[in-house]
Amino acid sequence: MTAGSGSIQVRTLFISDVHLGTRGCQADALIDFIRVYDAQTIYLVGDIIDGWRLRAVWHWPQAHNDVVQKILRKVRKGTRLVYVPGNHDEFLRDYAGSTFGGIEIVEEAIHETADGRRMLILHGDKFDTIVRNVRWLALLGDWAYDAAIWINRWIARIRRAFDLPYWSFSAWSKQKVKRAVNFISAFEQAVAMEGRKHEADIVLCGHIHRPAYQQMGDILYVNTGDWVESNSAVVEHPDGRLELVYWTDSSKAVLAGPAQATRWRPAA
Repeated sequence: MTAGSGSIQVRTLFISDVHLGTRGCQADALIDFIRVYDAQTIYLVGDIIDGWRLRAVWHWPQAHNDVVQKILRKVRKGTRLVYVPGNHDEFLRDYAGSTFGGIEIVEEAIHETADGRRMLILHGDKFDTIVRNVRWLALLGDWAYDAAIWINRWIARIRRAFDLPYWSFSAWSKQKVKRAVNFISAFEQAVAMEGRKHEADIVLCGHIHRPAYQQMGDILYVNTGDWVESNSAVVEHPDGRLELVYWTDSSKAVLAGPAQATRWRPAA
């Protein structure tokens, strides 16, 4: 379906790790994505607003406000919105179980897909021992991550000047550092185990900024990724089929899921 003939209708949309309030947030790309995809239900799976960074340095450009307004507009038009706070927007956890302006705030959620599968939805920070036990080290790592994102922006500008595709320095760094690779593997195993405890068929999370769609034994592990590096989200189609969507720029999406990856290009 092209943009000229209307939005893409999906059953459910899962978005996490937007980090509104930081310079690394790809707000314009997210606005384009939300404009194209229209869902009956939207799950915001944590770290939508970066309270950690906003407390230190206030950064809130118009594009970040536009993201909030566009999401709220969908709620006013009847979209169900469920907010699962993460560690960067943990101030909202005090309101878990409450509903404000049509926004449901919950610690975790159980979602049933159209084809009858049980999905556990959580942010995932409770499985990150650094965040749970050594908060000052987590904050230090957060600043280092921002430095990597700053490097990303300059690399992206240079690559665009030479008409080269996007390449993420921070994602490459995480893949190359053995400890980071080991952490990601342990994190995924821990999240999958939590899904089994809840007798789920699928477990969906965010937090580590690493998009994933992989079968782990008897459970499907799905990570929504983020809107800082990967510009990715997960959609559930009307038949219950899940796809991991990479929004590579304002005019192109790459879909990855159980089927072979496909491309969709809106009309100019």
